Amino acid sequence: MVGEVVCECTIPLLTADLINAIQNGCTMQTILSFGLKLFVIAMLSLGFGSLSGWFAAEAAAGFAKNLRHDLYYQVQGFSFANIDRFSTSSLVTRLTTDVTNIQNAFMMCIRIAVRAPMMLVFAVIMSIRVGKQLAFIFAGTVPILGLALFFMIRSALPLFKAVFKKYDALNNSVQENVQAMRVVKSFVREDYETQKFSAASDSVRADFLKAEKILALNSPVMQFCVYTSMILISFFAAKLIVTSGGTYLGVGSLTSMITYSMQILMSLMMLSTIFVMLTMAQASGKRICEVLGETSSLHNPENPVYEVPNGAVDFDHVEFKYSASAKRSTLSDIDFHVKSGQTVGIIGGTGSAKTTLVQLICRLYDVTDGSVKVGGRDVRAYDLETLRNQVAVVLQKNVLFSGTIKENLRWGDPNATDAELQRACELACADEFIQQMPDKYDTYIEQGGTNVSGGQKQRIAIVRAMAMEPDVMLFDEPTSALDPEMVGEVLSVIQDLAKEGVTMVVVTHEMGFAKKVGTRILFMDGGVIAEEGTPQQIFEDPQNERTKDFLSKVIHVI
Repeated sequence: MVGEVVCECTIPLLTADLINAIQNGCTMQTILSFGLKLFVIAMLSLGFGSLSGWFAAEAAAGFAKNLRHDLYYQVQGFSFANIDRFSTSSLVTRLTTDVTNIQNAFMMCIRIAVRAPMMLVFAVIMSIRVGKQLAFIFAGTVPILGLALFFMIRSALPLFKAVFKKYDALNNSVQENVQAMRVVKSFVREDYETQKFSAASDSVRADFLKAEKILALNSPVMQFCVYTSMILISFFAAKLIVTSGGTYLGVGSLTSMITYSMQILMSLMMLSTIFVMLTMAQASGKRICEVLGETSSLHNPENPVYEVPNGAVDFDHVEFKYSASAKRSTLSDIDFHVKSGQTVGIIGGTGSAKTTLVQLICRLYDVTDGSVKVGGRDVRAYDLETLRNQVAVVLQKNVLFSGTIKENLRWGDPNATDAELQRACELACADEFIQQMPDKYDTYIEQGGTNVSGGQKQRIAIVRAMAMEPDVMLFDEPTSALDPEMVGEVLSVIQDLAKEGVTMVVVTHEMGFAKKVGTRILFMDGGVIAEEGTPQQIFEDPQNERTKDFLSKVIHVI
C-alpha cells in the first residue's frame, strides 16, 4: 500500500513537469522520456494495488474464519445455563451477520484505513511543495468534514445497536417456523407465521432505514466539500498565475494542485466511509465479545479426576434451581443411592422434575446445594469429558445428525468397527430395520433424522449410547416413541445391560415398564421424592395413598 500511494502521488508531479516542459518548448525525446516514466510508475501502482487488495481480502477472510472458529469453540464449552442466557437465534446471528460486519470493517480498515491516511499525508506534502498558499484551503475543509462525521456517527450508532437485537427476533421467527413446519401446516397457521415474520422483518427495515438515512448524508457533505475546494483552488490559482505572470505557479503546477486536492478530499471521503463501517461493526463487535467473554458455569477443577471407578450413583440432599433468582427450588432434598450395576426406575407426573434429576448425573447442570456422586466421587471433581464418556444418555427427544447411520452410531465410539456397531444394533433391535434400508448402514440420515421414524431414531440413539460402553446409562422416556412390541424389545435390552453390570437410571411415565425395569422405584412429585421402594411396595401396597392418587390421575387421563 505504501508503494501504491507513493506511485499515485508521484504521477501528478511528473505530469506537472511534463506540462511545464511542453510550455517551454521541449523536444519529442523529452516527452517520450516523461511518458516512459509515467507508464512505469502507473504499472507499478497497478501491481502494488493488486497485491494489497489480494492480501487484504485474504487477511479479512482469514480473520472472519478465525473469529467464527473461536465463537463456535466457545459455544461448545457453554453449559446449558450459558446457552439459556443467549437464545439459539441470537447465537446464529452473531456467528453469521455480526461476523460478516466485522469482516467487512476489517477489510476496509486494512485496505483503506491504511491507504487513505498515507495518501492524505503524501498529497498534503506534495500540494504544499507545489503551492503553499493554496494548501491552506484544506485547513478550512477538514473541520467541516470532521464535525459532520461526528454527528452522523453519534446519531446512527444507537440505531445499529437496536437493529441487531431485532435481527435475533427475525432469526428466531425463521427457526421456530422451520422446526415446527409440521405443526404450522397441521393447524393451517401459515398466514399467521407469515405475518409474524413480516412484522419482524419490517422492524429491522425501519431501523436500518433510519440509520442509512443519517449515514447517507455523508456523501453529499463530502461532495460539497470536494467541489467547493476545487472551485476555490481554481479561482485562487488562476489569480496567482495572472498576478505573478506564471512565475509563482504554472499551468502544470495548477493541474497537479487540482489532482492533489482531489486525492486529499477523496482520502477524507474514504476515511469517513471507514468510520461509517466501524459504526456498524462496533455494535456487532460488542455482541461477539459478549459471547467470547462469557465464562462457562461448568468447568474442570484444577486437578480433575480422569477415571470413573464404577457406576454407583449417589444424591446427597440435593437442592437445585435453574436460576439463582428463582424463588422455588426445582429439586428439593433429593437423597437416594444406587449401587453399581443396579437399575432404578423414576416415575412421576409432568413437571415433577424427573428429567432435571437425570441431567445432574452427567453434569449438564451443577447442583445448587448438596452433591451428586458417581463412582463415589462428586461429579464436579471429574474431568467433564471423562465423566460424560462414562455416563451415557438416551434422551426423550433424540437428535440424529446429517450423515450416514454408521457416522451417527460412531458418536458413541469413533473407533468402533463395523462388526461392533452391527453387534450393538442387534442387541438394541435396530439391525433388522437398518438391513431393510437401501444402503443399510451407509444410508444417509437427513438433517434432524426426518427420513426415519421416531422409533427407528430412538433405537439408533440407544445403540449410539451403548457404543460408549459406559458405567452408567440414563434413559429419559426411552419408549415414548415406540409401539408395544418395540417397548418389549427395549425392556429386554435394558435388562441385558443390567446383567452386564451397567448402572441403569430409567425415567418413564409407563407404570408397567417401570414395574418391569426397576429393582427400585422412585416416585417423584413436585421436585421431591414422594415415595421410594420396590415395585411391589410402590404399585401394590394398598396403604400407599400418594401413589394411588397419582395412579388414579394417570388412569383418568387415559
